[in-house]
Amino acid sequence: MASLNVGNLGGYLREQRRNAQLSLRQLSEAAGVSNPYLSQIERGLRKPSADILQQLAKALRISAETLYVQAGMLDEREREELETRAVILADPSINERQKQVLLQIYESFRKENGPGTETESTEPTATAGPAGKGAGTGGGDVGGDTPGTAGGGAVTPPSH
Repeated sequence: MASLNVGNLGGYLREQRRNAQLSLRQLSEAAGVSNPYLSQIERGLRKPSADILQQLAKALRISAETLYVQAGMLDEREREELETRAVILADPSINERQKQVLLQIYESFRKENGPGTETESTEPTATAGPAGKGAGTGGGDVGGDTPGTAGGGAVTPPSH
């Protein structure tokens, strides 16, 4: 049991199932997973695939990424990045261009603050270009490698 290292996942799934006030049988039916298999997952005897975790997450109405982290398939930082992107893309109060600009700014800040990935940070910023102006010429106003400055300029155009 310990060699699979899925005990934390099983306990977490059991807790989520109980919080959702579902029996083992109800969750297995909702997720399309056999009752005995789900029981084995909860007891830490089986390591489910990403597809099974996705089905369980959908049935529990929780993020699949959270289950991937619990199963050791995804790093916590990667999960947070995916969730942040999903929230931005799902926001109905901003248009598609604004969403893309916001994602590029977010990515530039992540790269600026991340370990040794600053060389990549100019690529996404240059592609967006402020208000649709030439994609390859947008970097002229940035004096150094400050992607935050370039990204900050891209926020202003949505007012037209």
